[in-house]
Amino acid sequence: MNIELSRRALDVKPFLAMEIMERAKELEAAGQDIIYLCLGEPDLPTPKPISNAAIRAIETGRTTYTHSLGLPELRQAIADHYLQRYGVTVETSRILVSAGTSPLMLLLFSALLSHGDEIILTDPGYACYPNFIRFAGGSPVYLRTRAEDGFQPRPEHVRDKLTSRTRGILINSPSNPAGSVLPAEWMAEMAEMPAPLISDEIYHGLTYEGEERSALEFTHNAFVLGGFSKTYAMTGWRLGYLIVPPDCIRTLQCLQQNFLICAGNFVQIAGITALRDCQQDVLRMRAIYDERRRYLIGELPKLGLPLHSVPTGAFYALADARHICSDSRRLALTILEETGVALTPGIDFGAGGEGYLRFSYANSMANLQEALVRLRHFLDR
Repeated sequence: MNIELSRRALDVKPFLAMEIMERAKELEAAGQDIIYLCLGEPDLPTPKPISNAAIRAIETGRTTYTHSLGLPELRQAIADHYLQRYGVTVETSRILVSAGTSPLMLLLFSALLSHGDEIILTDPGYACYPNFIRFAGGSPVYLRTRAEDGFQPRPEHVRDKLTSRTRGILINSPSNPAGSVLPAEWMAEMAEMPAPLISDEIYHGLTYEGEERSALEFTHNAFVLGGFSKTYAMTGWRLGYLIVPPDCIRTLQCLQQNFLICAGNFVQIAGITALRDCQQDVLRMRAIYDERRRYLIGELPKLGLPLHSVPTGAFYALADARHICSDSRRLALTILEETGVALTPGIDFGAGGEGYLRFSYANSMANLQEALVRLRHFLDR
């Protein structure tokens, strides 16, 4: 039988960070020692109060469906967090909790986009954004950004990309892959444009220099993605949220009811504990990441891998390897095979990232040091 798959499914491109990781697992199974610097996944354990809260919730029967928007107590904790952290009042009725921000992006772009509608996004930028947009029937409009700007979009360049089909301006601060923070004045200017900001704030809480700002400080008409995976070391828990303008929440709720139903009950209970009781844990983890960040900032240029933009947030450093090889995928695979160091090729993040290598410092200092020793030997050869 010849089974035909849909064009939109076939058009989804591989996620190269995962492809590198999967090849690394094969090599590891064959006996090679691997250092994983390819994925944006914290190596630190989930704080104990969060795990304990989930265990108690399971033991007391919190394993049923919840309200499709999320537990009222969790949505209130999120609203309290935005008031305390950013001075922004967010009605709990505008908050949609789900199983991570990835499914929420699929719901959001499905709600915003008809065939041929456009989303402006940066190049380079998070690898999965264009696939979400295309799968929902839209068209990604790439804005080539500059290393000296931290690969963040300048408002005047965004304005040049606006058309009658623009349905959103997608920003990410702190950013993946460059670890940069969008200047507040740029965000404020983009918030005034005639298309809503879609602000991916998943790395908030992991800023080491300067100040991260929420799009909600500048407009109530933004769509804000946030979650627990990175800041609270909860990637496998799958818990995220989306804050939306009031007139959009009912449509997104209906999509959630049909396609995702709700986030896990006991996982949401754990999220309440994360927000209310674990800020000291976040500060401790952030200090550990910052030590690693400062190490890479100092050592990568010594290897001949310059950082044209110093990372100030998230846990990534985007190093320029164009003088070594113009094919970043081939270079990353060669490095993996010959040294056991798994890095993400810059082409994963768009044409603007070609020739770069992304280092994730969500790994121990000892592993980072060993990785750079191996890379030094490789580059010397």
